[in-house]
Amino acid sequence: MPELLVELLSEEIPARMQARAAEELKRAVTAALREAGLEHGAARAHVTPRRLALAVEDVPERQPDLREERRGPRVDAPEKAVAGFLRSAGATREQCEERETAKGRFLFAVVETEGRDTASVLPELLPGAIRKMAWPKSMRWGSGDMRWVRPLESALCAFGGEGIRLADLGAPGSAGNETRGHRFLAPDPFRVSGFADYEKKLREAFVVLDREERKAIISRKADEAAKAEGLVLREDPGLLEEVAGLVEWPVALCGKFDGAFMKLPDEVLVTSMRAHQKYFSLSKPGGSLAPRFVVIANTEASDGGAAIVAGNERVLRARLSDAAFFWDQDRKAPLESRFDRLADSAFHAKLGSMAQKAERLSALSGALASFVPGCKPDEAMRAGRLAKADLVTEMVGEFPELQGAMGRQYALAHGENAAVALAIADHYSPAGPSDNCPDAPVSAAVALADKLDTLAGFFAIGETPTGSRDPYALRRAALGVIRLILENGLRLPLQEAFRTALNGYPESISGGRDDGRSAQAELREFFADRLKVHLRDQGVRHDHIAAVLDGEDDLIRLLSRVYALSGFLDTDEGGDLLSAYRRASSIVTMEEKKDGAPYDGDVDRDRLSLEEERFLEAALDGASASAKSAIAEENYVEAMKSMAALRGPVDRFFDRVTVNAEDADVRANRLRLLSRFRSTLGGIADFSLIEGS
Repeated sequence: MPELLVELLSEEIPARMQARAAEELKRAVTAALREAGLEHGAARAHVTPRRLALAVEDVPERQPDLREERRGPRVDAPEKAVAGFLRSAGATREQCEERETAKGRFLFAVVETEGRDTASVLPELLPGAIRKMAWPKSMRWGSGDMRWVRPLESALCAFGGEGIRLADLGAPGSAGNETRGHRFLAPDPFRVSGFADYEKKLREAFVVLDREERKAIISRKADEAAKAEGLVLREDPGLLEEVAGLVEWPVALCGKFDGAFMKLPDEVLVTSMRAHQKYFSLSKPGGSLAPRFVVIANTEASDGGAAIVAGNERVLRARLSDAAFFWDQDRKAPLESRFDRLADSAFHAKLGSMAQKAERLSALSGALASFVPGCKPDEAMRAGRLAKADLVTEMVGEFPELQGAMGRQYALAHGENAAVALAIADHYSPAGPSDNCPDAPVSAAVALADKLDTLAGFFAIGETPTGSRDPYALRRAALGVIRLILENGLRLPLQEAFRTALNGYPESISGGRDDGRSAQAELREFFADRLKVHLRDQGVRHDHIAAVLDGEDDLIRLLSRVYALSGFLDTDEGGDLLSAYRRASSIVTMEEKKDGAPYDGDVDRDRLSLEEERFLEAALDGASASAKSAIAEENYVEAMKSMAALRGPVDRFFDRVTVNAEDADVRANRLRLLSRFRSTLGGIADFSLIEGS
């Protein structure tokens, strides 16, 4: 079957939007094809700065014929109703069948729709699908109503090697199977017959279509440029991803900057090159930063890139001159002297200024210090007070990416304790799943305090995440708290931490919300969900977490219980005991519902007439005592082993004991015994929340 090739050539698409846009194009087009009855083979999407391309294999040449039976109104319905149905069905009254149903006698019509050639369907189908693509931001251009991320220059569509013109996209060059290569190196149009031909001719026209291949080329060429200077390329996966979205034909060039700028901290130099200019930094063989950089150009210059390098060196020189000025100016005053200026910087309109945030951060850091081994409260409080002070420095004003890092530099420059300075730099971490988690005691305490304060404040005013909307990155903050606790092994009671954080705000904020919900209770639910997400990514089942979550706010202890439960349920004894639990619970629940009374009272030992009853009762005594002892020592694996000892006694009970005995008192006593079995297991985990067989 034929192949469908679509390419949308536009002005430069922002690098951060490209990967998602390629997937969105694939989703939109393949969904439209399926809706039109055109089932297809594999679909592959590609993206460069200027083009989105999609190749769909094995697309049928024609839509299938459709035969649909429609039910109309009753045969005795008003004439207008019958006429309307006949028009919609494209049938006459004689072509309809009268059929008796449970609700009466109705008209039925068979509507047959003849399939169309795919080539005639695509000009209608594709523009509609392309228009529906979702963008974070879009724009209009010219006199049309087309909205897209950037103005479209042409729309290529080739089906089975033949070009199909796509109109209604606001693209002046919608000329079937024709496209263009590199903007400067190969601007002339050329025709393609399919994806293989398209990819080959693009490469000849100085365009590397595959994003992963461009990344590999950039990495290889940058490394070669560094080695040619006797230097080492500093790995930067994030920058590599971004640069791959800026060039279609990568060319690596090496530049330099004045060694006088090496007096600046490495963070300043790297950020100046990376954030604004997209340069890769280079190191000397010993690991120290070198006054060199690699820039990835998007063209092959006739002079070997000399003019490009000179231009980039000139721009970087200006950037570093500004940075050197800010560095000298900022160090004239200690961080403490900038604290009052934070009062003019808002944290949030309802939550006060950054100065108030810093004061809360100081107090909360000190309170959390007792839960962080090796953390001195006075150092934590000092770091919390100074953590935000660099926000009002000239350097951070120009390079916001350096917040925290510059605070550390300025703190050290004015004699602050090294642990305090490090905590200032680390308190924003972890900022994402790939970010390192602070492990220095003071750093961990201040990082925890910063995130807990933010969470408490926004939950107190009802600004909580909803669906995909999370403007204040509260999900990321919660995962940061979870990682800080787990990776540092902190025995921090979360409920107490939430309460302390909320108490840092004025009563007018922390005292209650308009919707009547408790911020502390909602925070607990929110953290439970985030914990499930975090542990699910590590392969832990969400129902196992739910089974031990109730009433537990010590994450280290909770994790131990989860792993012990999961390990237990993976054994034959655990699986069999879970089955026995479900059987016992089902029996007790059903009988309680039927009798309208609970069976949670004490078991009458004198009524245990059968050996199997007495055996189970004794086993429950032993298992309960052993489990309680193990739990007190937080040995949850041993507690689970205690439960495993119940497998034999409960199996014998079910094999040989009739629960619904004729004697009402005996029956009630046996139900209480099963209820005790259920509650004994409930002391370890809520087995009713375990899913599956």
